[in-house]
Amino acid sequence: MNKYPGLAFSRTNRYLVVVWPALALLLSAALWIATVVRADAEHERAQGQARKDASAYAEAYEQYITRSVGQMDQITMQLKFSWEHGRDAGLIDELRRDGMFTDSAFRMVAVVDKSGIVRASTRPLLIGEDLASAPYFIQHRNHISTALRVGAAPPRFGEGGELVLFTRRLDTSDDEFDGIVLMAVDARYFTSFISPATLGAGGVVALAGLEGRLRVEQRSDGSAYLESGAAVLPLRGGLWASERGVRKVEGEYGFADGQARVLGWRHSSVYPLVALVGLSQATALATAEIYWRESRDRAIVATIGLLLLGAAGAVLARRSLQREREKQEVQRAYRTATESGNDGFYMAAAVRARDGSITDFRIVDCNERGAFFYGMAREQLVGSSLATIDAGLFGEELMPTYRKAMEAGFYEDDRRMPLDNRLNISWGHRRLVRVGNGLAVTLQDISERKAHEDQLERMANEDLLTGLATRHAFLNAMPERLAQARANEEGLALLFIDLDEFKVVNDTHGHAVGDQLLKSAAQRLLSLLRPQDSVARFGGDEFLVLLQPVEGERQAASVAARIVEAFGVPFLIGDDLHAVGSSIGISMFPRDGQDAETLVRHSDIAMYAGKNEGKGQYRFFDPALSNTLNTRARLKQHMLEAIERDQFTLYYQPRVDARSGELLSMEALIRWRHPELGIVSPGDFIPLAETTGLIVRIGEVVIDKACAQLAAWREAGVALVPVSINVSPKQFQRGGVQRQLSRALSRWRVPANLIEVEITESAMMGDHDDILAELAALRALGVKLHVDDFGTGYSSLSQLQRLKMDVLKVDRAFTMELGNSKEGKVFFQAIVSMAHALGMSVVAEGVETEEQLAILRKLDCNEVQGYYIARPVPAGEMLEMMQRRYLLAQGPLAAEGVSF
Repeated sequence: MNKYPGLAFSRTNRYLVVVWPALALLLSAALWIATVVRADAEHERAQGQARKDASAYAEAYEQYITRSVGQMDQITMQLKFSWEHGRDAGLIDELRRDGMFTDSAFRMVAVVDKSGIVRASTRPLLIGEDLASAPYFIQHRNHISTALRVGAAPPRFGEGGELVLFTRRLDTSDDEFDGIVLMAVDARYFTSFISPATLGAGGVVALAGLEGRLRVEQRSDGSAYLESGAAVLPLRGGLWASERGVRKVEGEYGFADGQARVLGWRHSSVYPLVALVGLSQATALATAEIYWRESRDRAIVATIGLLLLGAAGAVLARRSLQREREKQEVQRAYRTATESGNDGFYMAAAVRARDGSITDFRIVDCNERGAFFYGMAREQLVGSSLATIDAGLFGEELMPTYRKAMEAGFYEDDRRMPLDNRLNISWGHRRLVRVGNGLAVTLQDISERKAHEDQLERMANEDLLTGLATRHAFLNAMPERLAQARANEEGLALLFIDLDEFKVVNDTHGHAVGDQLLKSAAQRLLSLLRPQDSVARFGGDEFLVLLQPVEGERQAASVAARIVEAFGVPFLIGDDLHAVGSSIGISMFPRDGQDAETLVRHSDIAMYAGKNEGKGQYRFFDPALSNTLNTRARLKQHMLEAIERDQFTLYYQPRVDARSGELLSMEALIRWRHPELGIVSPGDFIPLAETTGLIVRIGEVVIDKACAQLAAWREAGVALVPVSINVSPKQFQRGGVQRQLSRALSRWRVPANLIEVEITESAMMGDHDDILAELAALRALGVKLHVDDFGTGYSSLSQLQRLKMDVLKVDRAFTMELGNSKEGKVFFQAIVSMAHALGMSVVAEGVETEEQLAILRKLDCNEVQGYYIARPVPAGEMLEMMQRRYLLAQGPLAAEGVSF
């Protein structure tokens, strides 16, 4: 201690008056610079973290939505399957007793028949209600697709709640429209994936439809809305038009409540839906604001201390002891501020060599939290050199980072810590700021957040049931695998595998057994492949296998045969054996496609082609398969357009008395005049119309046009004769012909005796009671009934007697045999005798020669029809024949080709 404090003070007074204030100002400036830099860095980190969180939550939410809607998809498919195979009005009640639809989320499940009437429902008050005018019913009726439709439920289903409506088309066994299945689900079921605590204050999750106005929204306060005026989601769907993304949304066209939010979105990979997550900008930056206020407070306290220290030194050097005490108070305040946080804080001073280069760093200060991260007490860590810590824990990883921070002035990163349990932290967010000859280091524990991110990534890329890659992960990896194959000039084979009888097992033994079967199938599949091959669960009971590399079709076929053989062995689930085979479609790269989408589509086509030919086999893709599908799809679309644009027209072929030649009736035959394709042969479009069910709509067109033409001829003043209309087997067997005829006759005011209905023998095979009822309804209407193309089907004498038909039209194949063989004449005579005995008139089709006509007259055939009389002609030419009346007197007309 100085013996002469007054003298010392006198000598240093002028010096201290200048030095201490200057030093205080410099230190204050450095402190504020570091504080501002760290606060800005925290603000930027919070912004970036909000975008990451919004993106991660949107991705996880999309997976949740896809799985949830996929469950609804499977449920509606099961209900569709059960209804189509039973059509039992008590089906829904039976399924509820079996445990389905008991969840409170299923607010209403119903089956609507083809006329729009509710036939079965979990809400009895809806049974019998007419939904034919509902948009979803009209859409399914007019489109043959059986895909799931998602939309908002009408208010009548809501009962005050917010509902999402799932609908699916029902088909008959001939793919005809048979009604719809609809299911109204509580909208909250799709917004409960992320908890309000995770979203933070002001957060929003939403489900939006890409096709239509479906919007389901839930806020962090628990409020949920469905297309409600209280919803805050921006109305502009263009904000999330891209497949995925993150953006800050604010201002006039932002959220309805005026809050700025970070909006993350992700389109579903399966359904036309998009998952949206909005995180409040204010909430996201709250931590940064708190950090700034705390740092600012600490800086203010430190600045005041420095200024007081400088003032004390300038004003009164003799009060050095008091100044030291004030300094200690400032340090204690600083210590309190740092110790109260959850972050580790360290001050590291640079140790330099004589040439100024940094050789080490020494920890000069830290808080207890920071020492805890390193598994030490604060007293142990303070004073330690970085080289010692490095050698003990990190193996010289810290030193380059610290040197880089000293050079740049700032460094920030996320760092995985060693996994040997020597540290009390797994992941840390480091922020290093240069302060003078040292670094201020902040270490934040982000282990929990990183674990959550890892979990979200695993959920997105790994199928939770089988442990295989998801379709999303598999397809994302495909471009890299294809690029690698191109670079190495290797071949690839993509196998699309479908379990043949899985649905039967799932339906009869329950989903638990089905899930276990899928797990076993995945394990068996993995055991058959090489380590470098890739396997994914594509969806449901479908799997994808990528063989890389593969040496041509022989190797791919060998693997496919091995899989088919292995899957032919039953699976032991519990105490039961379950036999499910597999059908495999194979596409080869680069022959069958240059990208993942094309290869998957072609292998899928090959699989279904093989399955149609017989299950339990593999098949390679053939371009002809795709061409055939495309051609049929185009022709079907053209037929739909032809119906809408009135491109179908009717030709008429007369039927005359076999002896006098008097015109007695005519047959209406459909023709298609396409504006680009010209006249399309009925042989090209009628079979496709039969298989797709469009024949029913075309039949309605024929009925209406025939009645309209009769009305037009009546206005022309000509004596009318009946017109016979061909009714297809599907059109007759599904019923409704009587209703269609009744409406058309009433619309055009045409008497029923001017219409005759021709029905083939095959159309009358089936439930005799239903057939008799439909024939009785037609007969009660007043129309005559013809058996068309007799001899080509399976009619028996007893059946004809019971059906009470009016006219028997003998197929042209029997007419052609007349004059060629004695047996042909005898057989025709037997048909005529049988028909007359049953009180039926006989019409011979396909009469083309005078010899045939002469034989038919001797056989007492009533009427004839064919090219010898006239070919099918348009309505104008038919009018002339009606006016002429007697057609045989004009002699035979030349005939070319074949009529339909």
